[in-house]
Amino acid sequence: ILDVFTREQGRLALVAKGARRPYSQLRAVLLPFQRLHVVLVRPGKKGSNDSEDAAPDIQTLRSAEWAGGPAMLTGAALFSGFYLNELLMKLLVRHDAHEALFDVYAHTLPSLADAQDSVVQASLRAFELKLLQALGVLPDLSLVTLTVQPISLQERYMVDPEAGVLLSDSQDPGVTLTGQALLKVQAALVHGNLAALQQACSPHLVELKVGLRGLLHYHLGTPVMRTRQLIQDIQALER
Repeated sequence: ILDVFTREQGRLALVAKGARRPYSQLRAVLLPFQRLHVVLVRPGKKGSNDSEDAAPDIQTLRSAEWAGGPAMLTGAALFSGFYLNELLMKLLVRHDAHEALFDVYAHTLPSLADAQDSVVQASLRAFELKLLQALGVLPDLSLVTLTVQPISLQERYMVDPEAGVLLSDSQDPGVTLTGQALLKVQAALVHGNLAALQQACSPHLVELKVGLRGLLHYHLGTPVMRTRQLIQDIQALER
């Protein structure tokens, strides 16, 4: 059983019959983080040979071919890739196309293998922002949400999952960002490409990591990410 992210149809559940057989041509193709050209068979009427064992919303994979692209992620990049996949699987509903997000995902994967951790972290933060934007839950970062007033360049703000962008004060325990930083991120979200968004995130990686984690956990409904827990367990074993 496969969970795939397609550009035209969004997340799909597929059954790949015979893929576990020793001489199946699919064994070498069905790998994580690879772009594929696939041919699907939609669930048919009861008794159809291709769909009789599948649930109504599960399509049958007829064939799959590698469509080119970078090599499979390894090492630390592998965990970053699994983190992106976990976000997609938990936050995107099936059969809901997100073509722009698909392109962001495809362009983010290669950057996860960069030797510089700052590049990887900027790529992750940019992807999280684009994901929240695609879901319609990211507020306009250029406005104070409750008053719809433009933010000030020098003031500091925080982003609340329910109240949106809020003016911060010295008593706020949360991580805050200047209005200037928020405006740069918002401009890159609306008018820039992915590289521009990564560049806007780069000077504020720590603040964005904590702030976006709060937004994501709120919409996930849980503070526990399986990928992050796995990384912590491996680090504990290494110690």
